[in-house]
Amino acid sequence: SVDAAFRGDRAGTARPVTSLGREVRLGTASLQSAGGAFIDVDRIDVQKFAQRQALARALVDYLLLHEHNTRRALELCAAGTQAADLKDWWWKLRLGRCYYKLGLYREAERQLKSSLKDQEMVVTYLELNKVYIKIDQPNSALEWLAKGLETFPGEKKLLLAIAWVHDSLFDPDTAVVYYKRALELDPSNIEAIACVAAHYFYGDQPEVALRFYRRLLQMGLNTPELWCNLGLCCFYASQYDMTIGAFNRALHLANDEEMGDIWYNVGQVALSIGDTGSAVQAFKVATALDNKHAESFCNLGVLEQRKGNTQAARTLYATARELAPYLWEPFYNGALLAKKAGNYQEAYKLVKQSLDIYPEHTDSQELMDSLTDQFKAL
Repeated sequence: SVDAAFRGDRAGTARPVTSLGREVRLGTASLQSAGGAFIDVDRIDVQKFAQRQALARALVDYLLLHEHNTRRALELCAAGTQAADLKDWWWKLRLGRCYYKLGLYREAERQLKSSLKDQEMVVTYLELNKVYIKIDQPNSALEWLAKGLETFPGEKKLLLAIAWVHDSLFDPDTAVVYYKRALELDPSNIEAIACVAAHYFYGDQPEVALRFYRRLLQMGLNTPELWCNLGLCCFYASQYDMTIGAFNRALHLANDEEMGDIWYNVGQVALSIGDTGSAVQAFKVATALDNKHAESFCNLGVLEQRKGNTQAARTLYATARELAPYLWEPFYNGALLAKKAGNYQEAYKLVKQSLDIYPEHTDSQELMDSLTDQFKAL
């Protein structure tokens, strides 16, 4: 009887009486146990779920965004697309995302274009942009983003995507035009404000950049990167009373990974005012916090070379080249040091690598011409 079933020392722990109760208990076991899976994705019947479109859509996003089980999500997307008679843009968009995550970029492109034929959506244009960037076709990305902008002329996400592509093509002047257009539509867009500020800073207008960074502070942003940028802008805008305070705030907020970059910038400021002792200390702290900070090793090499410690400088330049082969400065500085030591062959090799990275560098070109003349004289 029911009474007998619930009699015992610990009635609250008695098992459910009916078979239905057992099924309920088994079904909720994963929710009750700590760390248990919310859904057993391997046991999902995709064909059954595909017939229930609303539930299937939620499940696909769960598989993609939470479980990161792209292959299982792809199976459900394929079944959902078939259930919708290949006419639902949403399923094709999710198929494109699945193919993108699996590295099948051409398949992703095909599905996203098919989705746009069914229904033009901003998110689809953005996903197609990601595909073209991944396969190194920025012009195609710009072409499709422009088409999206014709359909959605006031969409800031498309403007930001176009600006980002131009930034990646080293065309900051065009990029800042689109960032400003995005700001006209959304004056509180953090990404656009930060990018416009960086553009003015590198365009030798730190006082204008400072206005944009202060705007971010007024909006409530409080990050070490922002305070570091504020410190640099204050210094180059000759507002020296605020520089140290900004860097102190940046160091207070930074974690170990960010400390290296901030101390490097502190060292740059110390170099600019002629305090080489403080600069050396700052760069050493940066390398102690981040032993892969190539820029700090390179600057330490320059300072050691000024002291006449050529062997230490050579070692520091070699370390910087090994850590960051994309930087031209360690190669150029190493070439100068090698030429001064009379090792023209090594100098020629290093300056050639510097020019491969930065062909327009005038000093490297002059050093190359000088070495070429030396070889001809021999």
